[in-house]
Amino acid sequence: MLPTLADVLELPAVQRARPRVAVGADRLDVTVRWVHIAEVTDLAHLLRGGELVLTTGIAMPDDPESLQAYIDGIASAGVAGIAVELGRKYRAELPEELLRPAGDAGIPVVALEREARFVEITEAVHIRVVNQQLEELRESERLHEVFTELSVEGAHPARVLREIAELSGCPVVLENLAHQVLVCDLNGEDPGRLLASWENRSRGVRVRGRTTHDSPTGWLVTMVGARGQDWGRLILITGAAPTPRQTMLIERAATTLALGRLLERHQESLERQTHRTIIAGIIDRAYSDPEEALVRARAVGVPLSGRPLVGLVLRLREPGTGLAAQARLSDTAEGVARACRALRATALVGSIDDMRVGVLMAVPATGGLESHLHRLAEAIRERVGAESVLAVGSTAEGVRDVRRSFLEARQVGDVALHQQDGSGDRPFYRLPDLHLRGLLHLFRDDERLQTYVERELGPLLDYDARHGSDLTEMLRHYLSAGRNKALAASHAHLSRPAFYERLRRISHVLEADLDSVETSLSLHVALLSLDSVRGRLSSST
Repeated sequence: MLPTLADVLELPAVQRARPRVAVGADRLDVTVRWVHIAEVTDLAHLLRGGELVLTTGIAMPDDPESLQAYIDGIASAGVAGIAVELGRKYRAELPEELLRPAGDAGIPVVALEREARFVEITEAVHIRVVNQQLEELRESERLHEVFTELSVEGAHPARVLREIAELSGCPVVLENLAHQVLVCDLNGEDPGRLLASWENRSRGVRVRGRTTHDSPTGWLVTMVGARGQDWGRLILITGAAPTPRQTMLIERAATTLALGRLLERHQESLERQTHRTIIAGIIDRAYSDPEEALVRARAVGVPLSGRPLVGLVLRLREPGTGLAAQARLSDTAEGVARACRALRATALVGSIDDMRVGVLMAVPATGGLESHLHRLAEAIRERVGAESVLAVGSTAEGVRDVRRSFLEARQVGDVALHQQDGSGDRPFYRLPDLHLRGLLHLFRDDERLQTYVERELGPLLDYDARHGSDLTEMLRHYLSAGRNKALAASHAHLSRPAFYERLRRISHVLEADLDSVETSLSLHVALLSLDSVRGRLSSST
């Protein structure tokens, strides 16, 4: 930062001249860009602004009109101040004809009561100015390297904001043009305080030009955009007046964010990323206080406080790979978000992994949740197609129970994806819709269920492994057909005698009576359990 006039007056070279401020003591915070020694009165055209003019006053005119013209000239040039050495032209005091117009023009005037070595003063100030300029150049280069690296990496906005917060030591917020928070890094500050009523507070801060410091709020604000199309504002909450370094930092960061947006065409929108982060924070218990999720949701324009909530999961049927799968997941999330907006649903929408899109929705105050879910399911199918399953968790009375709702919806979606009871046309699934399959899927990791499967089907599975046979699948056909042997043979594409022979062999291997209803029921449950244990119903979880 350039030295102020107050800083210059404290320099030893200046102190030796015993400086005394004759006029403008309240303007010593003006910055000094350079020192100019002048013993002429016609010097305005030689100045560029920000100079401290040193003079013995020997060429100063005596008449008030000429002194007024001198002051008017250097005032128009924007000088930082005048320092006049006493003893040559003026013995003990500077004339009122000089001080009055200088005071009116807001130019500080300093009387040097002892002989001053102007060369020493000039050197001292210029060394400090040049050193500061070199430091600013080094800092500019360092920031350039940091944000160039982030740009090359394709860093997400959250990473860019983390870097800003660490470099500045201040909270930083990226908002859209509707004054809704997209990403923020509060640098350890309380989100409830900093993000409260964000939209209303932000609307009160007007940006003049590209970058503005708003003194009442202590916000340093710069526009974010490229190619003449701004899409957001980056806000550094400095509190006090920002330093040149902070201004440089936020402008470099805004450029990095704008470039990242241009390269983001095949990725999630920034809004989806923001929603995804909040949802993931709830599911992964990333917030020390779950209420923080509500504060962040409100800041992005989704007020969820004080309302029952429900977690929904849209499960894609096929996993897919590479960039095409990412693009499909991104398009699906955007389609779900559009469906929610079309129904005026208050919801956060974002992908929660490579196969699922999560929706955290506030239960509507009127119309009932059931009818709302039917309309939402229909709207989602219209926008993203039928190659997915919508699962709905239990209603949560507050954000602290939303994680359970999401986990339940995720499990329901995994099972419903492979539902084989002819109910594939359901608009959405809940846990009660899955019957026995749902129950078994919930217990798929339980050792007791695994032991049960091994006890019931182990000998048959071993037999198939040793002989390369398909008796387990034949048993599945038989039980799925309701023990109708003729129908099961048809489904297995075997003649009846051949199928009957398979049943006889199964009965022998298992030492079980397949005509027994209880035995067949037990074996059927074991087969369904085997599907869950093997992950057949959730191979992509």
